[in-house]
Amino acid sequence: MSTKPSLYDQDLYAWTQEQAARLREGAWQELDLEHLIEEIEDVGHSQRDALASHFVILLTHLLKLSIAARSRPYDLARAGRGWRGTCRTQRLQIAKRLRRNPSLRAVVPEECADAYEIACVEAGIALDVDEATLPPVCPWTSEQVLDADFWPAGEATP
Repeated sequence: MSTKPSLYDQDLYAWTQEQAARLREGAWQELDLEHLIEEIEDVGHSQRDALASHFVILLTHLLKLSIAARSRPYDLARAGRGWRGTCRTQRLQIAKRLRRNPSLRAVVPEECADAYEIACVEAGIALDVDEATLPPVCPWTSEQVLDADFWPAGEATP
């Protein structure tokens, strides 16, 4: 049994280039199938993780807008424009990711719900609000969250 580290372990980039060359050449027997399978699965996971990250940012800023519209007019006046801009940007990023990966549409409600918990922590910290005072589940549907014309109740449409 060899204890010499494989190319995969030593230099991932070089390994990817080698595997791509072998695929192009049809050198099927020389492929590192175990690691190829792992890397392909990781590509899929990274797409879903990126979607989740966009939802966390979007929901954090929607929560900031909602909280500020209800009880922090100074914060809304000071930062509301930037928060709305972040919401628009994240909605566009999500739309782009879903166009490129249409099968991710099936997990949008789940990712939105999961991201909400993290967003409560982030918004609570940013505005010094006890996260226990925020709704325990997302008050908006994933369709509302993604709708470019949707803004939380009390928040004026930009």
